[in-house]
Amino acid sequence: MRVCASLHEKYGMEESGLNHKRALVLLMVMLIAACSLNANQDLYDRVAEIKARPAGKIPPLPVFKEYRTVPYSAMQLADPFKNFMAEVPAEVSVDVQPIDSPLKGRNLEALEEYPLDTLRFVGQLTKDGSDWAIITSPDMIVHRVRVGNHMGKNYGEIISIGEDKVLIEEIIPDELGGWVKRDAALSLAE
Repeated sequence: MRVCASLHEKYGMEESGLNHKRALVLLMVMLIAACSLNANQDLYDRVAEIKARPAGKIPPLPVFKEYRTVPYSAMQLADPFKNFMAEVPAEVSVDVQPIDSPLKGRNLEALEEYPLDTLRFVGQLTKDGSDWAIITSPDMIVHRVRVGNHMGKNYGEIISIGEDKVLIEEIIPDELGGWVKRDAALSLAE
């Protein structure tokens, strides 16, 4: 007790504080000792066991057939990947009647501002011996058209109105800078 009392007087420590400090130092020494032990010994043993196993056999590479080239013998035939319209020789004259401008001096009609696939044929009626088609535009406006009216972005002209179908002749640009006629139809919507 005299040693503790002299420590208390010299360093200002109480007896219980000294015991706490000693316990803390002892705990730190034990932790350091525990960390220095080989805690991963089971992993080292497992790796050693796997390395001691005999090595496996790798199967040999497969044998490939020798590549044999085949000459292409259809060079004189038409190339299926080229456009047949663009292959007209320059010295051959093609007698094609050019189509004038699709507008032909007329104003665009209301249904020509919509693509043909967005228009719906919803009915047909006959009034005073004339057939009329009832067409609905994408903005849900109902239009009444007859033969000779135009519809669609490709300058389509109505050529026939039936009970279940409206036949249209469109004029589309071709690759040679001209215009080509193409048939299209609108079927009765269900």
